[in-house]
Amino acid sequence: MTAPFAAFEWMIAWRYLRARRAEGGVSVMTWISLVGITLAVFALIATLAVRAGFRAEFVDTILGANAHVTVYNAARADAAGRLDRGIPDYAPMAARIAALPGVTRAAPLVRGQVMASHQGRNAGVEVYGMAAGDVASIPRVGLGAEALGDLARYDQGIAIGSGLARELGAGIGDRLRLISPDGVRTAFGTSPRVNAYEVVYIFTAGRYDIDRTRAYLPLAEAQAYFNKDGLADEIEVMVDDPERIDDWALPILQVAGDRALLWTWRDSAGAFLRALTVEDNVMFVILAILVLIAAMNIVSGLIMLVKNKGRDIGILRTMGLSQGSILRIFFLCGAVTGIAGTAAGVVLGCLFAVYIDPIFSLVNYVSGGGVWDPSIRGIYDLPAKLQLADVLSAVALSLGLSFVVTVFPARRAARMNPVEALRYE
Repeated sequence: MTAPFAAFEWMIAWRYLRARRAEGGVSVMTWISLVGITLAVFALIATLAVRAGFRAEFVDTILGANAHVTVYNAARADAAGRLDRGIPDYAPMAARIAALPGVTRAAPLVRGQVMASHQGRNAGVEVYGMAAGDVASIPRVGLGAEALGDLARYDQGIAIGSGLARELGAGIGDRLRLISPDGVRTAFGTSPRVNAYEVVYIFTAGRYDIDRTRAYLPLAEAQAYFNKDGLADEIEVMVDDPERIDDWALPILQVAGDRALLWTWRDSAGAFLRALTVEDNVMFVILAILVLIAAMNIVSGLIMLVKNKGRDIGILRTMGLSQGSILRIFFLCGAVTGIAGTAAGVVLGCLFAVYIDPIFSLVNYVSGGGVWDPSIRGIYDLPAKLQLADVLSAVALSLGLSFVVTVFPARRAARMNPVEALRYE
């Protein structure tokens, strides 16, 4: 009784794999199977890496420049019958929220939409009125941001996104005019308010929609500009683990007051992230089918090999080889092809993920540019994030399918009757 996968079984399988066509081999089919598995695994790993990178980059830009939780007051009618959501006691409320365990910052702010103008160029802008220290603590805006200018001069001017700066042709030291239709109230109605501010800081948050539309003003200046003296529109809250944002909802509501309402980052981007998850699952299934199709090439190659080696199988059986040995020999023929193709696909997929920036730059150059439109995609580059779990899932899928499909033609070879195989020899 020979041990499974003995040395002679490996030797015979290797001889069949490298046999020339004149010797009854199927080296061409072997190469086709190998290339098919390689390309399928490469496509699977590359897609999983880009998927993971896009999701991570999108979530990072959401969490980096936007509030994890926004606290605002429920609307209440004032003496004139207008609905008022202002927060008069914003400083104590922010202090109470900031004291909660796990809360990293709580910043009062005033928001408003205006038109910015510079040298004949106009653009819609969303102004965030916020204290200098709070702006400096915003990831991707103050902390770790790609920026121009000096944030220490924030109280003397305005901070704008790099996309807005390009749109208006503005740089550090230029003066922007902000025009708000809800300006000074007079006996003849409300007249537009026009103020000019020096650009002291230009940030790049990494999200096109943020860099293109957002500007920051000192809190006191924004309160005066939008006629909200002594009020804040909302409290911008960030926590140390935004993935568990639901755990902070109740504690924040308890300390914020009876009128407080919450809006989390999952409320604003949750639908998009769920759509990404569905798309991820569908793409994995489609690419798994691609791997299966590539693995089926192994079956066709093995069937041809079994047919061509019928005489050899009969001789080996008459020499005393068991059905198990014959099965393992042809199983090795298919398994080695699957392993080699999987290994090559993993190498190519990992290289693609690591060097995606120069590869994408080359594609963009060859195509004449404009392949990636940040105004549509939301982010500036095609990201890729290589994860061990994704690589292992691709390897497991490829090897599993390769091994499974190999069993059927190998069993057919093992069950071949040696008398029938040698009858016409």
